[in-house]
Amino acid sequence: MRQLWLTNWILLLFSSCSLNGALKEKAQFETQTIPELKLSDSGSNYIAVDSNFLLQNRQGLWELYVTGNPMEIGLKTGLLTRSLYAYQEDAFFSKIQEFIPSTKKQKWMMRLTKIYNRKIHKYIPSEYKKEIFALSTYASPRYDALMDPYQRNLFLHGAHDLGHAFQDLALVGCSSLAAWDQKSADGGLIIGRNFDFYAGDDFSKNKLISIVKPDSGYAFLSVGWAGMIGVVSGMNRAGLTVTLNAGKSSIPWAAKTPISIVAREILQYARNFKEAIAIAKKHPIFISESLMIGSADEGKAILIEMSPHKFDVYESENTNHLLCTNHFQSPAYRSDKRNLKQIEESHSTYRYQLLTAQLQEHDKLTPNKVATILRDRNGLKNKEIGLGNEKALNQLLAHHGIVFQPEKRLVWVSANPYQLGEFVCYDLNKIFDSTLHKTGHSVSSAGLNIPPDPFLNSKAYQDYERYRNFDRIIDHKLKTKESISESEWQNYQELNPLFWAVYYKKGKYYFDQKRYGEALDQFQRANALEVTTAVDQKNIASYIRKIEKKGDHR
Repeated sequence: MRQLWLTNWILLLFSSCSLNGALKEKAQFETQTIPELKLSDSGSNYIAVDSNFLLQNRQGLWELYVTGNPMEIGLKTGLLTRSLYAYQEDAFFSKIQEFIPSTKKQKWMMRLTKIYNRKIHKYIPSEYKKEIFALSTYASPRYDALMDPYQRNLFLHGAHDLGHAFQDLALVGCSSLAAWDQKSADGGLIIGRNFDFYAGDDFSKNKLISIVKPDSGYAFLSVGWAGMIGVVSGMNRAGLTVTLNAGKSSIPWAAKTPISIVAREILQYARNFKEAIAIAKKHPIFISESLMIGSADEGKAILIEMSPHKFDVYESENTNHLLCTNHFQSPAYRSDKRNLKQIEESHSTYRYQLLTAQLQEHDKLTPNKVATILRDRNGLKNKEIGLGNEKALNQLLAHHGIVFQPEKRLVWVSANPYQLGEFVCYDLNKIFDSTLHKTGHSVSSAGLNIPPDPFLNSKAYQDYERYRNFDRIIDHKLKTKESISESEWQNYQELNPLFWAVYYKKGKYYFDQKRYGEALDQFQRANALEVTTAVDQKNIASYIRKIEKKGDHR
């Protein structure tokens, strides 16, 4: 299968006749009058272009406020976030360099990426291409040798989708919940979600809250990163929310509409379920995704479940809540082989059960209670399953956690690290009804913030951060076949003693050294803990069988 995949890539490489479509489009954009912008004000953590600005608040979140038509929004965003944009590209491409150290191979991969994205510009609405083009004029020249800035930005908008398609890269594992009527404290709709997209610590360091007031459609707030005009979590002025949860996808052969662009259009132009569904239906996509849509008008949430070949809408009937992890629930997918495989083999079902248990435990949900659920590090029945276990709702890698109260137009966004920091509140009524914001001041509503998780001040958290650094060292040594001392293994395992993987890795190390008795002990210890996926369990069982078959493990 992999050989066939590679062969098709090579055929595409030599047969594609539309590689330069995006560049031709860029040339057309360049013929338009592009206004020259200059900063009108700046401070230690604040810069502005007229009434548009970027600032970093005391919690470390970046707040971007921009207005205008697509070209103006793109240019203002590019100028204001130029340094953050360069930082995000560095963070992203450093990850690629980590996986592919060879410069020659990097260029080959970029060539393939161009082919893969050769028609992506045909699927993105014109106004968003203009915004992306304008934004890309402020891109760092550092990676121009790999790819043109406009093409590069189009590619980065599809990177989120590719992270979903290549599930084995462990880039995603999001969890979302919505509650209303008797299940929420005030009877109104309340939504919470963890966005567990991970592309390295540096990539998550500068969370960007984009507050956008376009000339057409609804003003909105979304949370993401610099260089990204698409949406992964957001709410608009009409009280409609959008969050994304990945489904099981096949490996796509060509990019179509990035799901974040679909979400952006919904957020900008829909105020109810009917309008959101109509927008989603018209876009061909190249991965599988659940979009949780919350509506102040309807006072509840639904799931739009999309894939390249199927489309359905799921509503929880005769209940006052809706849960979503990383498998589909609507009739169209109940017999879908990939979805059934996801349910059987991944940790999606386990997290769905966790959300169910949390809703039973927490009655009358408030923003603070939702934040507590999103921060939960344990497994079912409050079992400790090792820090960073992807079966937990809080996998200690989330890009952000977010809470919405749509009727009140309130949004809470987590500050670093992960979703453990303070949840900062934003009142869209105040933000968008105000014609003038105080220069250099955050637009957040500090009095409504949710305090940081006390776990941040614990020894367990400090040990976990030390464990993460140690884990990278262990992985590197395993990969390069370097010797690992017993004291190193002991220190490593003591930092996260309830996580199965620390024993599995030591077992593999011993197995490769033909120390089968010691390897068996480690694999058995791993197997006794909460193993993350069915695939992981099969791997452990396979090693145990191999050792027992050898008969020389005593």
